[in-house]
Amino acid sequence: MDIAILTFEGFNELDSFIAAGILNRMKSAGWNVQITCPSDSVTSMNGVKIQAQQPLEFANSADVVLVGSGIYTRDIAKDRAILDRINLDPANQVIGAQCSGTLLLSVLGILNGLPACTDLTTKPWVIDAGVEVLNQPFFAKGNIATAGGCMASQYLAAWVIAKLAGKDAAESAIHYVAPVGEKESAVSHSMSVVLPYIQQVEVA
Repeated sequence: MDIAILTFEGFNELDSFIAAGILNRMKSAGWNVQITCPSDSVTSMNGVKIQAQQPLEFANSADVVLVGSGIYTRDIAKDRAILDRINLDPANQVIGAQCSGTLLLSVLGILNGLPACTDLTTKPWVIDAGVEVLNQPFFAKGNIATAGGCMASQYLAAWVIAKLAGKDAAESAIHYVAPVGEKESAVSHSMSVVLPYIQQVEVA
């Protein structure tokens, strides 16, 4: 299972690293989680420089693609040199976006009329792109999900695991990272956020 976490210049560390940390709980099941960038290295909004594990094109064949946010997303959304390297297929890939990453999904034509979640700063830009923005942390339909707010990245990760490996695996991953003394409540809350969007697909 190849998973690409799209991480651009000016990225938000919480978006990329929380998702990567939780999803890597599935490493023993063969999940290959890779920080995927348009260049050899990128520097976060707070000056943390990291090396890309994979080039941007890795996302095109990955089973799962999560699009992180950052301070330069509006510029990236207009940069055809970057956008033309991304060719995603929601019919065959599980695709999620975090905060301003939702704007990129809109520009790439992935949302295709779906309402979406994003952060409060990005909200007006996403609305301008013609997307209905929901006042909630997470929304998914089929293979597409969006999350709003940095800490909502845990919901994206939990949704991916629950969708592809089952509820028990997702609960185990969240239980591991949740604060001591709050593990059961954290697991219960995360599952209450993401499971309705998985169960509605199964019923359909």
